Amino acid sequence: MYEPTIKSDFFVIKALEDGVSVIGLTRGNDTKFHHSEKLDKGEVMIAQFTEHTSAVKVRGRAMIQTSHGEMENS
Repeated sequence: MYEPTIKSDFFVIKALEDGVSVIGLTRGNDTKFHHSEKLDKGEVMIAQFTEHTSAVKVRGRAMIQTSHGEMENS
């Protein structure tokens, strides 16, 4: 069974409006979109970086919490 390598702690994204997009970007020579989610107001997504995910893009108004602090995207 394949087990992904964990690259960091969990981070939390809470949508502050309907239609917030959370987009996962790949590792490697070419950065590509590999996963996306739509969150509605009040929905929370808990995620983490893995062997395949090197970055996350958040579009829309959201609260993002990490072990390094909290920020609001507007």
